Amino acid sequence: MKNRFFAVLMLCGILLNSGSVRAETDPKNDFSLGVVLSSDSFFGFAPILNGAYKLSDSLSLTFYGIFWSAGEPGGGWGNWTEFGLGVSKDFGNGLVVTPQFGVLGGNLLSSSANGKSVFADGVVPNLTINYDRTNFYGEIYAGYYLPTRDTTSGVQSTLAYIHYWGMGLYKFSKVFSAGVHYEHLINSGGSKVTTSSGVYQWVGPSIQFSKPSGGMFVRMSGGADTVASGDSFFKLVSGINF
Repeated sequence: MKNRFFAVLMLCGILLNSGSVRAETDPKNDFSLGVVLSSDSFFGFAPILNGAYKLSDSLSLTFYGIFWSAGEPGGGWGNWTEFGLGVSKDFGNGLVVTPQFGVLGGNLLSSSANGKSVFADGVVPNLTINYDRTNFYGEIYAGYYLPTRDTTSGVQSTLAYIHYWGMGLYKFSKVFSAGVHYEHLINSGGSKVTTSSGVYQWVGPSIQFSKPSGGMFVRMSGGADTVASGDSFFKLVSGINF
């Protein structure tokens, strides 16, 4: 666990050193905050806050919060929440890479949703890659949900998950885009699971409507669930930037 934590810190340090900090900044222009409202057939309703503070023209300090507890599953997982910090590096030509490190509250990982709600239920090293061009938008996310404690008084039942997705949209216009969404959640271990198993694996078409000037969008994805947990999925995502 310590090795993984230090690896994330080292990566953040490398990205921080790769950009020169401005001598003069305007806090009003350098701070940004966005809200993403997400609902899908597994997690339910989960609002997300994303924020950033520019350190240079190509580098930002980032933070985020996920209210997993807004949906029924998250409430059952001990009011599950996630908060994280990281950095975002703009490499130009539409490519932005954002490594972050999150901390969880609740009980899903620490006691399989069977014990009391605790702080630092787990940690989440994660990485997001965005690619935005005139006629194409792509996004890749990967997160490793690791338990940090066992609250079941000797009954070993910790869980770990790998969660990742990828999506690509062709921009037919400034308003309408369409493409494909792929997402996979794997129960990767912990003391309760000895072999990796897929919780769900989704693949299907995706359509998005965006405000031409930017800052607002709504995206709907749906299609097949290729593992035993279900035969189909839906995912509705809407975002607003302030």
